[in-house]
Amino acid sequence: MILVENKKVRLRYEILDTLTAGIELAGAEAKSLRQKHGSLDGSRVVIRGGEAYLVGASIPPYQVANTPPDYDPARTRRLLLSKKEIVELSDIESRKGLTIVPIEVYNAKRFIKVKIAVVRGKGKADKREDLKLRDAKREMERALRKR
Repeated sequence: MILVENKKVRLRYEILDTLTAGIELAGAEAKSLRQKHGSLDGSRVVIRGGEAYLVGASIPPYQVANTPPDYDPARTRRLLLSKKEIVELSDIESRKGLTIVPIEVYNAKRFIKVKIAVVRGKGKADKREDLKLRDAKREMERALRKR
């Protein structure tokens, strides 16, 4: 079940490859995500020191009254990947024009996972073309339903 989704990724970027990673969370953060609270807008994945981190994702506190005073909702969270995957992602990150962004956070039985993607930015013309295709598809489906 999808808990949090980055809806603008498919509009802004061309997805080249996807990968699943675990995420290191505090208990209250996991509870907050299970309540579908959180945002992936503007977040990305960064490789530093042989580890992958999720930067810019916001997870609000589960219970505001019981939250520790030093809690930071936008803190950097470590992603759980194999060494081979981290090396592959660091090579991709070093290439010009490619970025690694999270697409969604979801439940996999009792674990919380993050689906990340290697993406390339789209230009304005590409974005407009996608919107035109989506509108045309929607109109076609409406016409078929009216029959």
